[in-house]
Amino acid sequence: MVNMTSTSLHNPATCATLVLQPGQVSLAQWRQIQAGGVTLALHGSAREAILAAQASIQRIVDEDRVVYGINTGFGKLASTRIAHERLAELQRNLVLSHSVGTGEALPAPVVRLVLASKAVSLARGHSGVRPELIDALLALANADLLPVIPAKGSVGASGDLAPLAHLACVLIGEGEVMTPEGGRLGGTEALARIGLSPFVLGPKEGLALLNGTQVSTALALTGLFGAEEVFAAGLAAGALSLEAIKGSVKPLDERIHAARGQAGQIAVAAALRELLAGSDIVHSHEHCGRVQDPYSIRCVPQVMGACLDNLQHAARVLVIEANAASDNPLVFDNGDVISGGNFHAEPVAFAADIIALAVSEVGAISERRMALLLDTGLSGLPAFLIQDSGVNSGFMIAQVTAAALASENKSLAHPASVDSLPTSANQEDHVSMATFGARRLTDMVNNTAVVVGIEAMAAAQGLEFQRPLKSSAAVEGLLAGIRQRVAFLAQDRYLAPDIEAMRLWARQSDWPRCLTAALPSFASAA
Repeated sequence: MVNMTSTSLHNPATCATLVLQPGQVSLAQWRQIQAGGVTLALHGSAREAILAAQASIQRIVDEDRVVYGINTGFGKLASTRIAHERLAELQRNLVLSHSVGTGEALPAPVVRLVLASKAVSLARGHSGVRPELIDALLALANADLLPVIPAKGSVGASGDLAPLAHLACVLIGEGEVMTPEGGRLGGTEALARIGLSPFVLGPKEGLALLNGTQVSTALALTGLFGAEEVFAAGLAAGALSLEAIKGSVKPLDERIHAARGQAGQIAVAAALRELLAGSDIVHSHEHCGRVQDPYSIRCVPQVMGACLDNLQHAARVLVIEANAASDNPLVFDNGDVISGGNFHAEPVAFAADIIALAVSEVGAISERRMALLLDTGLSGLPAFLIQDSGVNSGFMIAQVTAAALASENKSLAHPASVDSLPTSANQEDHVSMATFGARRLTDMVNNTAVVVGIEAMAAAQGLEFQRPLKSSAAVEGLLAGIRQRVAFLAQDRYLAPDIEAMRLWARQSDWPRCLTAALPSFASAA
């Protein structure tokens, strides 16, 4: 048994211990794991169920019963019985033969989630593996020795077989890990760093490591956390834009949203009312007679509220999946070992597609507000938000970049879950494509972060044209944060560094509480 405190390379004085209780790890805890800087330990109550399941598997081997995945081949070869003396070879060959991933390695935050969620899944007591394997997964995470997992090669059914095989390779002394220093080590050397030798896998252990939805779920969780960040940024940018054009706050009236009853819409309108409370700009045009703003301003609660509802639904699905026993076959309390299909990642695929739609829409409505700000006939602001326009182009081409990325996201938002290609000689004849569906979220989130960042930068420019009037304390705080990153655009300059600075602004998690109160991982941390 690996002692988790002794194998951790984190400094206990600066690194909190996060105790993982299988089946009950919260969304906020998954966010902590992804961010790093915590030591992971398994809740002591898990051990009894792990040992009971392992004993059930051993009884099957001792009694020479034929059970899929324990003493048979896999997939289309499930009817092929394997002799007792070749069971260890069977499991090792399974891991090696499935290590066929390609592409760039998954980033460290995703791999941390994969290691933790695989450990949690195996610790549910339905997989039949040794506790030492689970301890080794957590020890690798705690030592920041992260398996090199190629990003491509999974169709999201029979589990994330290829990527998880690359993880399992490290446990048998093969494959590679990324080190804290930025280099790479072979599997055997990595295990030696945490005081272990390569494992000889027992019955079902290789299959339990390979089966499961942990990679697609980790990618989807990463996408969800990014979506929450750009959602909050989108609300902030929307408030800045509303103030910059002296838009009406009447569409935020609580009665309008209560009359419809959509929870997300109600929450977004309330957040914006709180954010704008006390604004001198709002009071300056209370009786201007302005009736309606364009939809990108007026319908922020309706559009962003629908996005919020979908993010909350996706979060519910993903927190269940991250805690799930999703390998095959599964072991139960009475010793039954039942072959099923929990490895099919359809729930994750749908959740990823829903997140993709929300991320795309956050960027789409943001880009329209950006275009509105530049149109002097609609905004009342200087053309392209720059004095001496003509000589200066101002934000003209920054909006083109926003349009390009918003359009790219529309293509990426096409649902991955509706696609399927059969594998394993038609034994696995319908697959989820969840892994790609979740992987594309990272690009989409960063695209939307650029779009929202450009809008916020432009809205900050517009807001300063309203001086000496000031907005609310909260909005002025947002403006100050933007000005710490980018200066007022007095004349044309090299804008690419400003755009990157604003992308990072949109990817932060330090937002006013009113913007994050309804977001799933922020709310579960409260």
